[in-house]
Amino acid sequence: MGNGVDTDGTTQVAIACQGGGSHTAFTAGVLKRLLQECDSDSDCGPYELVGLSGTSGGAVCATAAWYGLVSSGTDRAVATLEAIWRDFSARSPFDRITNSGLVALAQFAARGGPLPLFSPYELPYTRLGRDQFLDTLEAHVEFERVPELAADASVDLILGAADVTEGEFETFRDEEVTAETVLASAAIPTLFEAVGIDGHWYWDGLFSQNPPIRNFLTVPQRAREKPDEIWIVQINPKRREAVPESMEDITNRRNELAGNLSLFQEVYFIEQVNDLIKQGSLPAQYKPVDVEFIDLGSDLSAPTKLDRDPEFIDRLMQRGQRRAERFLSGRA
Repeated sequence: MGNGVDTDGTTQVAIACQGGGSHTAFTAGVLKRLLQECDSDSDCGPYELVGLSGTSGGAVCATAAWYGLVSSGTDRAVATLEAIWRDFSARSPFDRITNSGLVALAQFAARGGPLPLFSPYELPYTRLGRDQFLDTLEAHVEFERVPELAADASVDLILGAADVTEGEFETFRDEEVTAETVLASAAIPTLFEAVGIDGHWYWDGLFSQNPPIRNFLTVPQRAREKPDEIWIVQINPKRREAVPESMEDITNRRNELAGNLSLFQEVYFIEQVNDLIKQGSLPAQYKPVDVEFIDLGSDLSAPTKLDRDPEFIDRLMQRGQRRAERFLSGRA
């Protein structure tokens, strides 16, 4: 549903980035490779990027890639992705010790171990974590420039969040994106207080659209190309070979299924629109949109979504680049 393939054979592509904590370092690696393929100033491939969307960690990646791309080009986008994930990694001795402890506690809880529960409103360190998150974003993205950049950008940016009190899905688009809206998309309720924006309070977009996809098909305020294809960077595996039986495996699978619920609702919407087009029930200017997946794999557990170990982050980014290369080679 859009403007069709250009006469020169270029395919308009939108990339949607699913959330998943530290696992979305994989997404950063995928984007590094895909952005090079969609670089309008190179002869790498027949693709034009027209949109980026993301939720939670995927929102961080989408925002970093979008900002670097529209402000200075592909090289800046790649550098911004690398720099943000370097700063999110636990590199100081104290941070490494804290990170190891948190991952160990999460693994203990996943096995059914009893842990005391505390609200983020009761713990002072949650506000420190929020401030560090915002400081890291603002160190690499000049959010005050976003409205100006969005006005001239040919690439759409869409972030997903959940309105806590209204129970509604919310998206922040283009000039609406700020450091606070990225935080709102990533505000896991057990780790962060709800994020207040314009009288509304937001939690992690995992409870809404993970990631936003159908929004690529709505008409933005400024005329942009709509995608011929949507490439989804998927963090939570769709399939498992066996029924989980241990407490740890049950917890992991429950986390994966919860993270995929809204994703496949979004994909189902695209499929329904495609069916209506095929049946001739929509006007001739509408076109089907192909959906493709680039998936992380199924070998990681849910507790490692909290793991900020630098070596782990680097391995995920490298895996993302390899998977993106394999994806592009398959298409070629």
